[in-house]
Amino acid sequence: MDDLTRRSSKDAPQPPASPSGERQRGIDRVISLLEALLRQRAPTRIGDIARLINAPRSTTYEIVNRLIEADILENVGTEGHVYFGKTSHLFGRAYADANPFYRRCREALDRLVAETGATAQLCALRGRKYVVIDSRDGTGLFRITTDVGVEVPIPWTASGRLLLDHMSAEAIEGFVPPEDFRLPDGRLLDLDSFLQEVAKARCDGYCVTAGLADRFTCCLAAPIRNHSGVVVATVCFTVPVDTAPDTRKALLTRLLASAQELSESTA
Repeated sequence: MDDLTRRSSKDAPQPPASPSGERQRGIDRVISLLEALLRQRAPTRIGDIARLINAPRSTTYEIVNRLIEADILENVGTEGHVYFGKTSHLFGRAYADANPFYRRCREALDRLVAETGATAQLCALRGRKYVVIDSRDGTGLFRITTDVGVEVPIPWTASGRLLLDHMSAEAIEGFVPPEDFRLPDGRLLDLDSFLQEVAKARCDGYCVTAGLADRFTCCLAAPIRNHSGVVVATVCFTVPVDTAPDTRKALLTRLLASAQELSESTA
């Protein structure tokens, strides 16, 4: 192709975007907007949302106003902040009530706390991060826990090592962002050591970590597997790092039994 032909092809008018393409972009922006608010975890100015999702302010205002009309978002305060509205709550409640597996998980968390007094959590992957899906506070004074829905780097957690145990070493290296191996206190986790810990968790059928995201915390995690053997979630206890070994062993035994029951219910 000569230069003139190349220029003519490049400069030729492009066909207008199809209505379906415009609708898809609109849907993508709605999803991006809701995701941005979820990550912010707080009411946010519409102008800041536009910056976060890289969208024109006018388009963002239009989307926000429509979502406010549907009660999916609501105005918060008098300075232009918006956040999730009551319809968002109803969506989440409908999911929690209608999903039988999640209902069984909630019941399991209630039993674990009632029987042990330790903080119990249900955890899973969300994208390339770890999140707590649900949590029950323990009865003791020690209540260090991760808030529900907050995205946390996978290497910071015991559950994260189990949630990756179906992946090869190469897949894990490509999946976990390199910056996520940096712990909150500045320590850098070694990739090879992390891969060995994933392999050990796979072999043991559980994972125990201490002093990772918080130096005072010990986390015990057990896998919930689907019918294919893939870990779809974990149940875990968060306890003080100086918890006696015998107590840890008893907690782990109870946790493994609960995870096994939940795994059988996914079949």
